[in-house]
Amino acid sequence: MNALDWARQIASGERKAVNAIEDAFLRIEQSNEQIGAFLSLDKEHAQERAGQIDAQIAAGKSVGPLAGVPVALKDNMCLQRGKTTCGSKMLEHFQAPYDAHVVQRLEAAGAIIVGKCNMDEFAMGSSTENSALGKTVNPRNTECVPGGSSGGSAASVASGMVPLALGSDTGGSIRQPAAYCGLIGMKPTYGRVSRYGLVAFGSSLDQIGPFAGNVTDAALLLSVIAGHDERDSTSVSETVHPVPDYLSELDQPIENLRIGVAPEFFELEGLDPVIKQAVQQALAQFEKQGAELVEVHIPHLKYAIGVYYLVATAEASSNLARFDGVHYGYRTPDPADYIDLYSASRAEALGEEVQRRIMLGTYALSSGYYDAYYLKALKARNLIRQDFNKALESVDCLISPTTPEPAFKFGEKGENPLTMYLSDIYTVPANLAGNPAISVPCGRTDDGMPIGMQIITPPFTEGKLLRIARYYEVADVS
Repeated sequence: MNALDWARQIASGERKAVNAIEDAFLRIEQSNEQIGAFLSLDKEHAQERAGQIDAQIAAGKSVGPLAGVPVALKDNMCLQRGKTTCGSKMLEHFQAPYDAHVVQRLEAAGAIIVGKCNMDEFAMGSSTENSALGKTVNPRNTECVPGGSSGGSAASVASGMVPLALGSDTGGSIRQPAAYCGLIGMKPTYGRVSRYGLVAFGSSLDQIGPFAGNVTDAALLLSVIAGHDERDSTSVSETVHPVPDYLSELDQPIENLRIGVAPEFFELEGLDPVIKQAVQQALAQFEKQGAELVEVHIPHLKYAIGVYYLVATAEASSNLARFDGVHYGYRTPDPADYIDLYSASRAEALGEEVQRRIMLGTYALSSGYYDAYYLKALKARNLIRQDFNKALESVDCLISPTTPEPAFKFGEKGENPLTMYLSDIYTVPANLAGNPAISVPCGRTDDGMPIGMQIITPPFTEGKLLRIARYYEVADVS
């Protein structure tokens, strides 16, 4: 059942929230051992919340738009109940002292948080293979990865355990697993959703967004979590950029839709011909429905991966400096001195990929290399942002593949980190530019694995983005 129908049935009294949540946990218990989506569950509190919602409805009180709907969280979002691990041994036993802003928004809307989902350690990865705390498989084919870093959140929805989940997207960590698992996955504009309570990876890139089985449910979830939060200095004022009613405008007709098609997207190295063909067929479907395809150019696109892995690692180096064996998190048991305490604690508790990125970022920020690497990357990032702004001046959206290939098998890319990094070649540009972007299923490979199409619109036009995605979703079904 989709989230919108679920909430309507609960609010009308047609279905009891306690029964619905019991059904959800039954599905989780039946599936999670095989899928490995959840690191922890919060059954007792979920049942208590469901009882409260039923009591509110019985008393004739209004309930929120997500009343009784089970939602899963990526385990890098702070929740006072239980642990917030970030998929790392460093935070394996950490309990957050406060709730993230999105948690507060969800609970105010009546949603029931059922548990925390597996992820690549500190959100650094594209397959969820980097988690120190468990393995998550792709529900479409358990021999394949679910994508990353929000693989657990994607798998929880794709397997039918929950209708909605939240992930975080620094360079594609929502859209890429959505493409691999056949879901809707959306990265809002940077600043649209508060990052308060999100454990930071790349502070100028991170953004929280929804996973859902359809565009309507994604719009519903975004409408709940979007908006200004004074505790996040990068959260954008609603006076400047008000949050529209995404749900009510979702099915408004799109007249004279102009879609930007950049040849650069289809010329990048490593693009699987099957993916290319599926996206081109989707573009033909848009054209058949009356849209106009317009050639645009993003000349600096080829630098996006290089820029991203300088900016993101530099910010990660700074953000992860707090995990030093002193403040909180894992501490080595018998350090020889303070230097040994710092180095041993980090070496023992942080995984190989996290250490690699910290070292890359520290090097890029070091004296003598800052100007040559980090500063140059910031300049190139600005050029990429300008490319997107210029391309979107004459069109409503840009369309590209979400990933260069379908979900790959476990261990296939483990030996060479660079091949793993290229999994995000289509998603990182939107993070660098700050644009909203969504992945929509647009077909399957011969062996049945999902293919994702990415749609990108100008900043703070999530309403338009969702309408275009819905336009395709309806046309694709009909």
